[in-house]
Amino acid sequence: MVTNITVTLVHTDKELEDAFFVRQEVFVKEQGIPLPLERDEYDDESQHIVAYHEGQPIAAGRVRLIDSSIAKVDRICVLPTFRRQQVGVRMMQKLEGYVTQLPESVHIQTIKIFAQTHAVPFYEKMDYHVTSPEFIDGGIPYRAMEKRL
Repeated sequence: MVTNITVTLVHTDKELEDAFFVRQEVFVKEQGIPLPLERDEYDDESQHIVAYHEGQPIAAGRVRLIDSSIAKVDRICVLPTFRRQQVGVRMMQKLEGYVTQLPESVHIQTIKIFAQTHAVPFYEKMDYHVTSPEFIDGGIPYRAMEKRL
């Protein structure tokens, strides 16, 4: 297992570029999703996170509020070398921690995610439940999932 991993909320332009770098490596280069589909209008309204190992970005994700009780997590990705080493777990813990620490005017009760079908077991271990049949987005099969807080 890899040690010395830091997961942080994105606060600087450099951290955001690091998150976009990981997303491009995983979604565009590895999975073949066109860049115009990978980057979208939700990037501007989302809180992004990025994980680093020895100063290099290795994982990314984002969360946005759908309304005052629902958050949507998406674009979770980990570079291949760092998969199956609990990096994704730490990313999800950071995002879930973020939404539970929001001001009292926002009381998130549900986190939703569209999980690539191969990742469904990972999210099930984190108490997410499938809420849809399989669907295709960008040529990749997904299932909608959610977790009640």
